[in-house]
Amino acid sequence: MELIEPGPRWPLMDGCGTRALEKHWQQRLPPHTLMQRAGLACARLALALAPHARRIWIACGPGNNGGDGLQAAIHLAQWGKPVWVTWLGSPERAPADTRATWAAFVQAGLQIQPQPPDDFDLGIDALLGIGAQRPPQGEMADWITHINTRRVPNQACVLAVDLPSGLIAGSGRAHALHVQATHTLSLLTLKTGLFTGQGRDACGQIWFDGLDVSTDNSNGDNTAEPTAWLNPSPRDVPRAHASHKGSYGDVAVIGGAPGMSGALWLAASGALHHGAGKVFAGSLDEPPASSLPGLPEVMCRPVQDLVLDHARTATVCGCGGGQAVERWLDAVLTRAAQLVLDADALNALALDHAPAHAWATLLRQRQSRGQATVLTPHPLEAARLLGRDTPTVQANRIDSARELAERFQCTVVLKGSGTVIAAPGQTPRINPTGSARLAAGGTGDVLAGMIGAELAAGHDAFDAACRATYTHGLRGQQMPSSFEGAALTASQLAGG
Repeated sequence: MELIEPGPRWPLMDGCGTRALEKHWQQRLPPHTLMQRAGLACARLALALAPHARRIWIACGPGNNGGDGLQAAIHLAQWGKPVWVTWLGSPERAPADTRATWAAFVQAGLQIQPQPPDDFDLGIDALLGIGAQRPPQGEMADWITHINTRRVPNQACVLAVDLPSGLIAGSGRAHALHVQATHTLSLLTLKTGLFTGQGRDACGQIWFDGLDVSTDNSNGDNTAEPTAWLNPSPRDVPRAHASHKGSYGDVAVIGGAPGMSGALWLAASGALHHGAGKVFAGSLDEPPASSLPGLPEVMCRPVQDLVLDHARTATVCGCGGGQAVERWLDAVLTRAAQLVLDADALNALALDHAPAHAWATLLRQRQSRGQATVLTPHPLEAARLLGRDTPTVQANRIDSARELAERFQCTVVLKGSGTVIAAPGQTPRINPTGSARLAAGGTGDVLAGMIGAELAAGHDAFDAACRATYTHGLRGQQMPSSFEGAALTASQLAGG
């Protein structure tokens, strides 16, 4: 059993992949082995989390998730722990594994309670598993409400078995009513939905137990292919002592239309402090800025000069660009060897008129010319690009990022909780770093500049996006704050 923290590269699976792996091992192991191991893992973690619990409520659903809960109850009772078990199932309708566990539960002398306890100091949510798609209703909904509201204040923890009930395993979309867990034990596979969308808020601390089986498919013996990978910590590339500013590439930032010069400053500062050798800024303001306050290292140039010199730079375009950025999109899309499109450049791309269609064509053509491109939309910008609404994008963030990557033939960074990085021919990554402290205007501009610096340093588009996104989130987590949960200003983030 392991606590999942940022750093390692973990395979993530949706419900279909998990069921395929489960079926594979059920056919190769003695009957009921997986459920027995799952229940034991759950009981062990429960004991570690609340060794002095006076009342442990185990809320069991009708399916195999409930069977895991019944199995955990058997172990906890054998260890002398006070268990209060409720079950929404019946032996007659239960799946085979759960029915066998029910028989062992009865043989152990345990009983099902007709109602939840008035309060509890350890709750185990074993109501819904990976197959659940519909919103919880009826008595199950009442129990979820009870889990969320009746825990002993400041003492109780809620341990979700596999995933919090009401959270969709593959997407991270949570129903309006879902369990708010303090800990989640993901079994057999790490579920994709735990790390993106609403998953991170619903899950609390995430633990993993692989049930002593392998998810390796190198021999083609099972059908378990990852839906995504947890984005790993980037490998440090030491700088040679004999290197110079030309060794780390040039970044040109184009943006900062009237009233939005701060976005240009933030992107340029992000690139500068992330290690770009030289940073140039092309201001779209009137008159154009001749310098950026507090950034004497950044060289301001006319946008036209930067466009003509694109072949040797990584270009970040659109941060605070307003409508003024549209004038330069044709040249940027055609000439930039390496390109990050953000903010108003993406909004222009999404416009439903002839020039926008031409821009989309120019964008797709870049791949055939070997020109690297990264798009960095937030969910609303992604919705505009896909012609949908934001809730639809958020309901399945991985598929949305994949579709954008295929449509525009480039790398896509779909920002938000559990940022998704996708590219044609690549298994998507979900970024584990970051927190709500990054929910402040301008932090996306900083990320765009950091990706530009990674491109300038010689990384391909997908790797550059993965590296910068991880570091951006980690930096946001580690920046000191004056009080718990304090927001982070983008200028703090940009300065490292």
